[in-house]
Amino acid sequence: MAELGGPPVVSVSNLAKSFGPTRAIVDATLQVLPGEVHAIVGENGSGKSTLVKILSGVHQPGAGSLEVAGSPARFFPTPRAAQAAGIATVFQEVLTVDTRSVLDNIWIGLESVSNRVRQAEKRRRARAVLAELLEHPPALDDEVGDLSLSERQACSIARSLIREPKLLILDEATSALDFSTRSRLFGMVRRRAAEGASTILITHRMDEIDEIGDRITVMRSGSTVGTLARGEWNPEILVQMMTGAAEQAAREGREPVASADSAVVLEARELALRPGARPFGLSLRAGEVVGVAGLEGHGQDVFLKALAGLEPVEGEVERVDGSARHVVRSHRGASRLGIAYVPRERRAESIFEWMSIVENFAIATAQEDRRGPFLSERSSSTRFAEYLDLLKIKIGRGGDAITTLSGGNQQKVTIARWLAAHPRILILNDPTRGIDVNAKRDLYTLLDVLAKEGLAVVMLSTEVDEHLELMDRVLVFREGELAAELSRAELTRERLVASFFGGQSSTDSTGTASTRTASTGTASTGTASADNERQAS
Repeated sequence: MAELGGPPVVSVSNLAKSFGPTRAIVDATLQVLPGEVHAIVGENGSGKSTLVKILSGVHQPGAGSLEVAGSPARFFPTPRAAQAAGIATVFQEVLTVDTRSVLDNIWIGLESVSNRVRQAEKRRRARAVLAELLEHPPALDDEVGDLSLSERQACSIARSLIREPKLLILDEATSALDFSTRSRLFGMVRRRAAEGASTILITHRMDEIDEIGDRITVMRSGSTVGTLARGEWNPEILVQMMTGAAEQAAREGREPVASADSAVVLEARELALRPGARPFGLSLRAGEVVGVAGLEGHGQDVFLKALAGLEPVEGEVERVDGSARHVVRSHRGASRLGIAYVPRERRAESIFEWMSIVENFAIATAQEDRRGPFLSERSSSTRFAEYLDLLKIKIGRGGDAITTLSGGNQQKVTIARWLAAHPRILILNDPTRGIDVNAKRDLYTLLDVLAKEGLAVVMLSTEVDEHLELMDRVLVFREGELAAELSRAELTRERLVASFFGGQSSTDSTGTASTRTASTGTASTGTASADNERQAS
């Protein structure tokens, strides 16, 4: 950190923020010094993103005080007001207009400035910042939709950097970047720090914190736990501060249903989620609830989609039904084999906003409910009624638009859609994201019921508590590989969080991935132990 002196660039004290009954921030304090890179870490839901959205003018706090450059100030009423004060924020979501050019995307939101800047100067400045960020920058006239995810995020970052902000906030913005672009970004952050500019870095990656962080603030359950200077932290200390205990046993959760005698319903062999990744295998048994965890963007999503036939990867996924084995080759094929997939993004991937509640429900069973060329609403409504009580779905009328429901009830309708198809395997991609506590509880109860009925569940969750409460075992992914597998007996908050950062041993002496199959508890290298007994189908 550059020893520049002077008052903090920004300082907040006793910050509080609620969304209805949910207290997102209880008591947060943060001070960012000139020329420093200040990391903020904490578990999901600890209040990190809400804090920076307040600093960015996106949210208004319920309580607290703000100082800018040492002087008391009002909280920024809008993002534009925060930008005028020299604060620029890049969020985890890649915010680009894919039908516009690279140049247009970089200057979006800067119309008041760009209207006074000649086109040649716009191009020069955009080209300069992209050349520093990207080893092979795209042409300024290229359409952003044709770029890679990392390049699109680089355009979002360039949009903030071109403002030359006094404070740059990176809210998990590096998760979409490839290694080269991330390294180049950190070089820019260091150069800016030497010139007196500050950066807030929200990240789950320990290597990023160690590489670039000058100080680190830890948040837990909406409050600031403490701030440490470089040399005062290590992974064990941070995990303890984030979780509240050096070793916290898993809370008493659902009683495991699956056993070594339970039937195998799915096997994956030699899966590689990215080129060059170590292959691994998986055996899934009836009645088993398997958690999928890890830092954002480390392969969990690809893994789930591979099981559901949505993502082509190296290796093979087989649906097992007694002695019969069928390779999963497509999503349609997976559905026919009894594999149901509930996507992560409700609005983008699973909810059709122009359709009614019943019509959304009936998508997976439309063929059964057709009367000639038309869908029988009576038949679909009768089928839907079976799931209203089971999932505790609260609706007015089935013919109402799906958008009249809360997020939690929309999610329940999506789950009911696939349960009505009577799957043997249910794959859930972060199903409790953005739904309230009661809806989560209802889903937890449902999963327990389904597991007892023999349904196998694979569930990605970004919440540590869900893994502790629900899962029979948890698969942890890191850098596009299966990095660790924790059985129910091994599962504690400390071990799970540490495994995200590499604190959980993930390799054996040969350097190959070592995992355990839940069915036997035996070690396997790269593939499930059931492969040894596999006979050609």
